[in-house]
Amino acid sequence: MTDGHEVLRVIAERVKNGNRADGNRLALAIEGGGMRGTVSAGMALALHEAGVTGAFDAVYGASAGAITGAWLLSGTPEKLSGWAEPSYARAMIRLSNVWRGKPMVDVHHLVEHIYAEVENMDFAAILGNAIEYHPLATDCATGESTDLRPLLTGPAELRLALRASAALPLLAGPPVRLGGRRFYDAGLAESVPYRTALAQGATHVLVLRSRPPITAAAGPAAEPSWGARMIARTALRGHTPELHRSYLARALRLHEDEATLAEYDRSGAAVLSIRPPASAPVVGRLTKDGAVLLAALEAGRSAARTVFA
Repeated sequence: MTDGHEVLRVIAERVKNGNRADGNRLALAIEGGGMRGTVSAGMALALHEAGVTGAFDAVYGASAGAITGAWLLSGTPEKLSGWAEPSYARAMIRLSNVWRGKPMVDVHHLVEHIYAEVENMDFAAILGNAIEYHPLATDCATGESTDLRPLLTGPAELRLALRASAALPLLAGPPVRLGGRRFYDAGLAESVPYRTALAQGATHVLVLRSRPPITAAAGPAAEPSWGARMIARTALRGHTPELHRSYLARALRLHEDEATLAEYDRSGAAVLSIRPPASAPVVGRLTKDGAVLLAALEAGRSAARTVFA
């Protein structure tokens, strides 16, 4: 239940008072997951429509969640609806790219062309926003989740950070270089970016989830999948043992996150998750079907609207 949750109380009081001067640090954490991020994008759009975005001190995003966070702070958050635009998905996800020597998921094209030249994402507005923007990625040397905010020295670096946060091994090509380091997708180390927010002093965190509730108990399901082991042997070959260990521990971390976030929800304090219902459409990382994407966006939007009704 969310009624009376401490996170919602802080948000409501800040919206009512019109300022954030209450001694708390309120963070928004946005989960990604490739095109599954359409769900959490719908939630972020609902937050904008409810007029509560200004209540947050910081926005943390992982992978597609980092892109959603950027749009939310860009000055044109209504363009979050673009997640359901199939032409963009088709332009970014192309199986034929493999035969042309390009990654199947072309995040470079998405960020450097569609966002920079077609949709005109205002990168300067994101960097200048009073709400801190924290895109996460996985450091290839250490395998650790890394906050890229200290490396955001200008629009070009911000675009690199967006690409780094969503640089899926194998699917999206090689890691992205930024600040003299190499980064892969944030999901290798922190799929749900609430841990970094808490570690950096957040007293309250609202988490926008792209996955419906998972009921399976930890155990065999928390072991690395066949696909994960294959990617570790191929796309991550030559990388550090630390990166391999971090990547192969993803499934276990997800189960731990499920248990931790569920307990936070029950306790009514510190962290609250908004999740799509179990009836929400199933969206994969590479989904391009416009009807499915629109239904996913609306499922996330409806879930957040219910919380802030």
